[in-house]
Amino acid sequence: MRKNGEVTASTASTRGSRAAKPDQVCADAVEVALQGLDVVDPDHVGQHLGVAAEGDRLVTHFFECGLPGYRGWRWAVTVTRIARSRQVTICESTLLPGPDALRAPEWVPWQERLQPGDLGVGDLLPTPPDDPRLVPGYVRSDDPAVEEVNWELGLGRVRVMSREGRLDAAQRWYDGDRGPNAPISVAAPASARCASCGFFLQLAGSLRQAFGVCGNEFAPDDAQVVSADHGCGAHSEVLVEQVQAVDELPTVFDDSEVESVSVSRAPGSVDETGPAEPYGHG
Repeated sequence: MRKNGEVTASTASTRGSRAAKPDQVCADAVEVALQGLDVVDPDHVGQHLGVAAEGDRLVTHFFECGLPGYRGWRWAVTVTRIARSRQVTICESTLLPGPDALRAPEWVPWQERLQPGDLGVGDLLPTPPDDPRLVPGYVRSDDPAVEEVNWELGLGRVRVMSREGRLDAAQRWYDGDRGPNAPISVAAPASARCASCGFFLQLAGSLRQAFGVCGNEFAPDDAQVVSADHGCGAHSEVLVEQVQAVDELPTVFDDSEVESVSVSRAPGSVDETGPAEPYGHG
C-alpha cells in the first residue's frame, strides 16, 4: 500500500509559488512524511503520488486518500530541513483536493440563489439601493404612464421601474408560459391570438403594445399577464360548428313490466288488519 516513489514534479498542488526543482533530501524523505499521517487509519492512506517544491528546502509529499466520500483527494505532508543538514522534519499535514476531487460546489450568496416562487408568506425580500431595475421616482422613466402617475401623486413612489427593468420583465414574460411559444398557444388556432380577443385587457404605458391581462374566467390564463400574440381555445371569436340541440323526451313508465314481489314481515310488524295510523295530513 505504501511505497517510495521517484521524485517527480507534482501536477496538482494547491499551494502558492513553487521552486522549479524540489530539494532532493526532502523529496527522498517519504518515510518521514508518512510519520505525519500516523493518526490516520493506514487503510485510508494509499501509495505515494509525488512531491511538489514549496520553496527552498521545503517539499510537500502527496499520498492517495482512501476515506469514503473523498474521491480524488490527497493527503499532503510538508517537510523541510535547515541548511547544511540532512535531518528532515515535518511541518504540517493536511487533506487537499486533487484535480478530479469530489467537492462541494462554490458557495453562492442567497440573493443570487433566489428563484421566482421562492418568496413565501411572511418573507421579506429587500431590494438593494443600486438595483438596476429601479430608478428614483424623481428621475424621468421615459414611460408616459409612469410619469403621469408620478406627478399626479406628487412624486408618489420613491422608486419606479427603470427602462432596463421593464425590458427585463417584458422578455421574461414573453419567453414564459404565457408567451407565443407556450404549448397551449401553439395548439390554439392561428387566428385565436390575445390581441384580437374581447377578453384581452391591455396594460398601461409602453408595455401595452405587447402585453395585457386575460379577463376570461374560463381561460387557463385568467388574471395573468399574456403577450398579444399568445393564444388559447377560449378566444372570444373562436367559431365551432353548431351542434343541433337534442330534445329530451318525457319519461315513460311501463306498468305492464312491473314485477310483483312478496315481502315477508318480521315478528312485531304492523298487522295489515289493524286500523290505519293517522299521518297528520288531514
